[in-house]
Amino acid sequence: MATGALNLKNLEELRKRFRGAILLRGDKGYEGARRIWNGMIDRRPAAIARCTGSADVMAAVRFAREQTLPIAVRCGGHNVAGNAICEGGLVIDLTPMRGVRVDRSRSVVRVGGGALLGDIDHEAQVFGLAVPVGAVSETGIGGLALHGGLGFLTRKYGLTSDNLLSADVVTADGKLITADEQSHPDLLWALKGGGGNFGVVTSFEFQLHPLGPDVYFLLTFYPASAAEKVLTFFRSFMPSAPDELMALAIHWNAPKGDPIPEEHRGVPVMVVVGCWCGPLDQGEQATLALRQIATPIADLSGPMPFVEVQQVFDPDYPHGLRYYWKSLYLDELSDDVIHLACEAGAGRPTPLSTVEVWALGGAMGRVQPEATAFYHREAPFLLTIEANAEDPAADEANIAWVRQWHEDAAHVSRGGTYFNFGGFWEGGEEMLALSFGANYARIREVKTKYDPENVFYHNLQIPVGRTGTPL
Repeated sequence: MATGALNLKNLEELRKRFRGAILLRGDKGYEGARRIWNGMIDRRPAAIARCTGSADVMAAVRFAREQTLPIAVRCGGHNVAGNAICEGGLVIDLTPMRGVRVDRSRSVVRVGGGALLGDIDHEAQVFGLAVPVGAVSETGIGGLALHGGLGFLTRKYGLTSDNLLSADVVTADGKLITADEQSHPDLLWALKGGGGNFGVVTSFEFQLHPLGPDVYFLLTFYPASAAEKVLTFFRSFMPSAPDELMALAIHWNAPKGDPIPEEHRGVPVMVVVGCWCGPLDQGEQATLALRQIATPIADLSGPMPFVEVQQVFDPDYPHGLRYYWKSLYLDELSDDVIHLACEAGAGRPTPLSTVEVWALGGAMGRVQPEATAFYHREAPFLLTIEANAEDPAADEANIAWVRQWHEDAAHVSRGGTYFNFGGFWEGGEEMLALSFGANYARIREVKTKYDPENVFYHNLQIPVGRTGTPL
């Protein structure tokens, strides 16, 4: 789609039918509004339209099309690729749209397109309910859900996208439609893992599940020398673990304060972290094996309010840090993968960087791959390699480190990437075809139907047309 420049006269016409604020370069608030979570991303949009509701979004989409401006859509702005902001275009900013309404009688929740995960957790837990979402509360629901959504409840209740019941969507022609099982079911299918390629989701409706208020939180620190032993045990234990147990193993550095013993503070460690969401009195026993793989440095596991569990990692992933992550689905956690993960973990470029192995399966794996756009259901594990740093001068080296290990691990992968941990979404159509698998042709058909002129291209770059074939 060809792009144009901002016409200030026409912008004044937009202001007349727009209830929110429209920020231009030089306006108070513009600099803060253009900053997103990943400090590597530094783009200056022509305008930022801070939408208060669907009507504002409709007006903004129509305006951008009339002006042939690139469109970016911001919910939480919390993805590595930085799709929430664009250079020289219009940002449709949903951050004012953070409303959450729980319908206890139906066990569903209606969520504004700009809501953060913490907003949902906070309101749903009033009723002892939860949506399976991610593990950092400051993440926006939009990007998380539209690309799948892994978190502490995934093995019990599935991906965030698996729990999507309906969505209000502003399409490329500026119209508002509802996608559910009765109306536009093809669009609902595509929204469940296909990304933001089809329109602007102004609200979501999710299935709620009973949970809490307390769960059993798993957090055990092992010495780095035990990394191979931890991963070998993880490989044998997690595939047959109850659905109520979600866990991941992380090469990281220990915190620098209490309650970590002084001699281990700030040094490389192997961490097993997770959540038991079954009966609370069974949590200690259910997690015991993962807490006794070797002699731990510290075991901080125990009952914790679910809302607090969801905030544990917020301080470790602050706004403004420089992030570059990539991921691979694994058919097995083979000896080769374990060796590779341990070698990568030992060579992390910064203390903040991580190498992680997520245990998948459970409810997520029982959904048929073609049932939603999210394809890689059968993978038992996910390997993620994350460069997290403060120094801009190290960006090039950190990105190269991630890409090299990602390339080295490709031969042990089933192909494809988890888009929320997908680098800058480089890799083009080959990456898309590997990630969407047998669903790729259908996703292209839905894209062509709802966005034939590729208005929403500042994302996964799904091509318009019906010729796509999976690799």
